[in-house]
Amino acid sequence: MNFTNKVVVITGATSGIGEACAAVFGAAGAKLVITGRNAQKLETTAAKLRAMNLTVLPLLADAGSEADNKRMAGEAFARFGRIDILINNAGISMRALFQDLDLDVFRKVMDTNFWGTVYATKYCLPAILESKGSIIGISSINGYRGTPARTAYTASKYAMNGFFESLRTEVMKKGVHVLVVAPGFTSSNIRNTALTADGSSQGESPRDESKMMTSEEVATRILQATTSKRRDLVLTTQGKLAVFLNKWIPGILDSIVYNQMAKEKDSPFH
Repeated sequence: MNFTNKVVVITGATSGIGEACAAVFGAAGAKLVITGRNAQKLETTAAKLRAMNLTVLPLLADAGSEADNKRMAGEAFARFGRIDILINNAGISMRALFQDLDLDVFRKVMDTNFWGTVYATKYCLPAILESKGSIIGISSINGYRGTPARTAYTASKYAMNGFFESLRTEVMKKGVHVLVVAPGFTSSNIRNTALTADGSSQGESPRDESKMMTSEEVATRILQATTSKRRDLVLTTQGKLAVFLNKWIPGILDSIVYNQMAKEKDSPFH
């Protein structure tokens, strides 16, 4: 696939995988539309991309807002006259036992991760049908295997996977490619900003980020999977193993997953 002058929309692109995707797709020749909720972070990311001589349109938008997504798609099309690729990357995590979790936190995670994906896809779809482009969902291993203390996050990713599986079969004869990416543990700030039981940010990652796949590696693999029109992309050895074992020995994996998550720093199981 030649990305020259293709228009790529990336939600939640002010850090982590989203920002890395902007750099990687931009370096391949694409024009970029990036979104974020924080104006300062959005402009900082846009400045980095412009310093790489990339064409970028930064748009302040909340992924969980239908109105913001409708405006985003409209402004992207008005500026560039086309949308070729949508990367649904915006997402938040959480870490708390369900019994302690404020349901507003559950709703916030679903609004951003699931509904944000639905809204962005809904309003970008007409242009992508026209360009016969790609829709990409940045899901998670949690979309295949639930983990304790992450009920809302798991639910949002299972919902995303089901949505895209259904949508894929609707558009497959119309030339539109749908890719679902499950990155596995990736070094990003998603664990630092994960919500606790009362909705406050966790602040510090409970895992060793230095041992994880980098966001840049993930973005490069996403570019390759888009080029080859892959259906699914499951990353990291641990991630692939979790998906495989959950298919064949889910009961045994229950205990393995519990024991692994209980080892995390400040685990809620203690």
